[in-house]
Amino acid sequence: MSTAEERAAHGDRDHIDFTGSEHHSPVLGKGTQNNYYGMSRVPAALPHQVGVIPARANCFQDRAEVARLQQALAGGGTAVVGQVLAGMGGVGKTQLAADYARHAQEAGTVDVLVWITAATSTAVAAGYGQAGIEVLGADPADPHAAARQFLAWLEPKVGANPCRWLVVLDDVADPVDLAGWWPPASPHGRTLVTTRRRDAALTGHGRRLVEVGLFSRAEAVAYLTDVLTAHGHSDPADQLGALADDLGCLPLALSQAAAYLIDAHLTCADYRALLADRATTLADAVPDALPDGQTVTVAAAWTLSLDRADTLRPAGLARPMLHLASFLDANGIPEAVPTASPALACLAELRTRGRDTGSNGRGDQVSAQDATDAMRCLHRLSLADHTPDTPHQAIRVHSLIQRSIRDSLPADQYDRLARAAADALIAAWPEVELDIALAQALRANTETLTRHAEDALWRPNAHPVLYRVGRSLGESGQATTALAHFRHLARAAHDHLGPDHPDTLEARDNLARWRGEAGDPAGAADAFAELLEHTQRVLGPDHNHSLEARHDLASWRGEAGDPAGAAAALAELAPDIERVQGPDHLKTLDVRHDLARWRGEAGDPAGAAVAFAELLEHLLRVLGPDHRFTLDARHNLARWRGEAGDPAGAADASFEVLEHMLRVLGPDHRYTLAARSNLARWRGEAGDPAGAAAVLAELLADQERVQGPDHPQTLATRLNLDHWRRKARAPLVDESTD
Repeated sequence: MSTAEERAAHGDRDHIDFTGSEHHSPVLGKGTQNNYYGMSRVPAALPHQVGVIPARANCFQDRAEVARLQQALAGGGTAVVGQVLAGMGGVGKTQLAADYARHAQEAGTVDVLVWITAATSTAVAAGYGQAGIEVLGADPADPHAAARQFLAWLEPKVGANPCRWLVVLDDVADPVDLAGWWPPASPHGRTLVTTRRRDAALTGHGRRLVEVGLFSRAEAVAYLTDVLTAHGHSDPADQLGALADDLGCLPLALSQAAAYLIDAHLTCADYRALLADRATTLADAVPDALPDGQTVTVAAAWTLSLDRADTLRPAGLARPMLHLASFLDANGIPEAVPTASPALACLAELRTRGRDTGSNGRGDQVSAQDATDAMRCLHRLSLADHTPDTPHQAIRVHSLIQRSIRDSLPADQYDRLARAAADALIAAWPEVELDIALAQALRANTETLTRHAEDALWRPNAHPVLYRVGRSLGESGQATTALAHFRHLARAAHDHLGPDHPDTLEARDNLARWRGEAGDPAGAADAFAELLEHTQRVLGPDHNHSLEARHDLASWRGEAGDPAGAAAALAELAPDIERVQGPDHLKTLDVRHDLARWRGEAGDPAGAAVAFAELLEHLLRVLGPDHRFTLDARHNLARWRGEAGDPAGAADASFEVLEHMLRVLGPDHRYTLAARSNLARWRGEAGDPAGAAAVLAELLADQERVQGPDHPQTLATRLNLDHWRRKARAPLVDESTD
């Protein structure tokens, strides 16, 4: 249908009755037909546009949101005709709204289009006032009255020729600014709002929230390709994709990066190197002249939103919460981290710095609920996504927002926030990792923190989170990865703290341990021998590190094939560690545990069983039934009963141990997996090879999932499964016929 036909179908738009009916003004009442409102201007001919639609961005991408918006606004009264485009600064909300407005004009589906930059309530009223003056011929001397007249005119009226209108309220900063200024619901009108806010007040009454996200990777690469090709640049597709990833597929960042590349005659690889340089801020990586009529740089794009978020209740906490989150994983921060006690103390301190708290300087305490509410403030302003239903990735912040925050911090606050984030991670980290997803999220957040602020984690000493993440890797079955982690940590400790610092010695201790766990027990024993000599020289023979080195050296000698030597060394160590630490200390109990084990490995299984029975009694009294040491002693007592000639008793005891471990440690803990292997062995030894094979078949699938198909324990399980399957298929020997 042509534009003329469209107008004929809807009535002659050039002669629409602006009063809404022949004898009734929607504002002033009856009997005000011509020259009502005492206007001094002639109403504009239709179609008419009020306000300026922003220019189309260079190489505008016809992205998925374009079709989604057109579909949502199509059909007049048959669809939700009030749409609120919400998203973080820089995702292209204004460009999407402008594209829709231009298409509506070009298609002839709108008679009056009003574009208002709605940053304040004053700007909203002024925009409506201008519409009243231009469209209705209202008196320009009273713009407020003109605004009210225009809103009243938008109301549908019985018997009046319909006027198809579109009102765009761009960049709404606060839902309060639209109180009393929302366009009415109408079968002939459509309202489009762009905002960074996600408040409930923006929806309802026929309005729907449309989340505007980032470019997809394909859209980002297509945009970069189009812009750079138009200026004679030809970068490899892999570099374009990598740059899109580096910029988080944020449209504003991509456009400014492309302009910088063009102006500075750089390649994508050059620009990526610039971004990766910690000495470079985001403000250093934007062009002198911003493209597409932009008025703010990427670094400044979120400043107003953060200022606004910081005024919301609880006042003054949104900013420090975003500062803290900017050191952690953009893909998701567990809820337990920003609500941990060290995080709350940091939030209180940073809020105090920004407020007048009197001479004591302490300020108010911050509760976990306050921290959660601060996350909601960031969510409402689209500075973060807060999803409590996914607690292990409860808060997500775009990587460029994080970068801009970190760039803005003074050095002392940067280090303070980094160590506070590390303290919060440690506080949130359970000693026993029952929840694999939580452990993975904590490791990912620690890796992000270390990447951004590793130096801060070495001042004044090594932060415990550096060691905790490595142990978590190893305890999750990733021994080789743990070994690589502690190899780096040992070098870093040497460089930051020197060779004799206790933290350096602890890093070497962990490095030696995971060398053994990764399959090199002889190398671990050699490393512990070197470490013991160094530790005793620097710290003395009775220092904790010296005693631990003696313990570890003995154990790895046993693992390397010298169980008698291990038992002898531990027998010498036991009285020394009890003298220094006391009989109930965990280190003392651990030495007793390993002494019992190596006594059995050296050929005295009955002695090992007796020693474990005595140790278990002690552990139950001191630590209780659910402590890891108690569970381990139960496990080993069952084993050595079997080794001493009671496989059926060992099988029964192993089953009880497994039930305890499943309850306390969970099904995927390495101790639980070991207990299942032990149960299978003793069932087989007790005459039930089919039962042993069944246990091992289930165990193998879990080990491949948790530890990987090439882990030594997975390989051992595969061999044991084959052994017991062959035993189960072998014909039984009738001993009565011998």
